[in-house]
Amino acid sequence: MGYETNRFQGDVDEELICPICSGVLEEPLQAPQCEHAFCSDCIQEWLTRQPTCPVDRSTITPNQLKPVPRILRNLLSRLQIACENAANGCTAVVKLDMLAQHLQECEHNPKKPIHCEKGCGLVIPKDELKDHNCARELRNLVQQQAHKIAEMQTELTEHKLQINEQKRELQLLKEYMRSMRVSNPRMREIQSEMENADVIRWVGSLTAARVTRWGGMISTPDAVLQAVIKRALIDSGCPSHIVNELMENAHERRWPSGLSTLETRQLNRRQYENYVTKRIPGKQAVVVMACENEHMPEDLIIEPGLVMIFAHGVE
Repeated sequence: MGYETNRFQGDVDEELICPICSGVLEEPLQAPQCEHAFCSDCIQEWLTRQPTCPVDRSTITPNQLKPVPRILRNLLSRLQIACENAANGCTAVVKLDMLAQHLQECEHNPKKPIHCEKGCGLVIPKDELKDHNCARELRNLVQQQAHKIAEMQTELTEHKLQINEQKRELQLLKEYMRSMRVSNPRMREIQSEMENADVIRWVGSLTAARVTRWGGMISTPDAVLQAVIKRALIDSGCPSHIVNELMENAHERRWPSGLSTLETRQLNRRQYENYVTKRIPGKQAVVVMACENEHMPEDLIIEPGLVMIFAHGVE
């Protein structure tokens, strides 16, 4: 709806009057062809009843409406309008384009937001201040927050149920795939090929390493050190199906015969220089993978590979 004409100083040009509400145009829009201008709310409501221009009955749809020209907007912005709080004592007359800002600051605006100074600190409309009760409002606020928390907890519970259901479905799928591999030799072959491809991709992503001091090899790493190296393997993208096996192969009890004792390690030290080794990121440790060390004697390599941890000497 437009602004009441009696709020303006002086005469208002007819071009600035809405043909529907007979008020001064508010947020005006115009028809596409005839260019008649209307208040936004007025023409939107009109078009819900009939898709025609109220002035000349030409066809209009809501999507065809467009902003009025700048010259019309400038004429509107220069109009002098009395504050709508005049009945409450405001005597201000401002330009139309400054009206919204004035209303926010107008001391006579009954809906002006103000801070309660009784203790709660809430922001409330000025005309509600006389009936404002801090304890009641804070209690209502607490109840609203409790209600929101309850809703969030309900949503969280539902999400957890969905996640558990998805985990159950994934487990069923894994069991189905496992049973297929057991019953179908070709499935076992495909699975093995996929796992081997994952290993090759991972090994290819690691940086080549050079061991300069084979004597720094730690043949019996403790549990803490093994846990640190295992985390580094996982973070590097090591395929999950070989992580545990690689870590088991970090201890001399699982090493092949060419590495199994201190004596054999001293005898074979020159051959170790032929290993293709890859650095475990950020650690004094390397992996010696079987897929990259087929040139090595059988007594110096095992599937899927070795993890060698060093006190020093890895570049």
